[in-house]
Amino acid sequence: MDHAEAAQSLQRLLAIMARLRAPDGCPWDAEQTPESLKPYLLEECYETLEAIDSGDPKKVCEELGDLLLQIVFQTRIFEERSAFTMTEVINGIADKLERRHPHVFGNSECPTPAAVSEQWEAIKKQEKGTEQKTETILGSLPAAMPALMHARKLTERASRAGFDWPKVDGALAKVREEMTELEQALQEGDQQATADELGDLLFATANLGRHLNIDAEDALRKTVGRFIFRFTHIENSLSQDGRTLQQATLEELENLWREAKTLTEI
Repeated sequence: MDHAEAAQSLQRLLAIMARLRAPDGCPWDAEQTPESLKPYLLEECYETLEAIDSGDPKKVCEELGDLLLQIVFQTRIFEERSAFTMTEVINGIADKLERRHPHVFGNSECPTPAAVSEQWEAIKKQEKGTEQKTETILGSLPAAMPALMHARKLTERASRAGFDWPKVDGALAKVREEMTELEQALQEGDQQATADELGDLLFATANLGRHLNIDAEDALRKTVGRFIFRFTHIENSLSQDGRTLQQATLEELENLWREAKTLTEI
């Protein structure tokens, strides 16, 4: 890696952003705020995930660039407000990485990933100081975090505190239990209880995913992608015959769905 070249490229990007935000720059860029840019930041995060799933390095490179733009954009706005600079952003994370990796930059020893994770959390608590004493073991997580991801993070923290099933069997049994309670709520016709039990089932499923080392958020996102592919295949197949989904029989739809599944499995 040519660090000098990368630094020059970053300087170029910072200069472009400063020019865009200048009084004689771009009207759209100039009127943006941290709040107005939030949807774009989130969108670029998900597009980067999609690019990674595609396995195409060119797409990943492009999307990481778009994501970097959002970081530079946000930083420029705060720099204009004299809040902080890009130098502070970069040094802040660089300092944190060195502090939290004493097994690399110091004399600590962490032979396993689990030991590294435990050390990271210990250092994090130490850095928080007295602030940490007022917090629950669960700590604080962004309210805007996707729900399944939030659930996994919470169960991870609870597990580190010893609140966890010793084996995956317990987590799987909990999913079955929540499904039974959901079915009971449906039979009773209680809408609020049904909603509550559905939430419990999703939470238990996210926790099961953690035990299986499968991220429920990522798994669901990939399932959504497969559903879109298969559903589109059905639409296109019927369209070639001049028909719509409403004009097809249930048996035809099921056959086309199975056909689409074989296509995704190739």
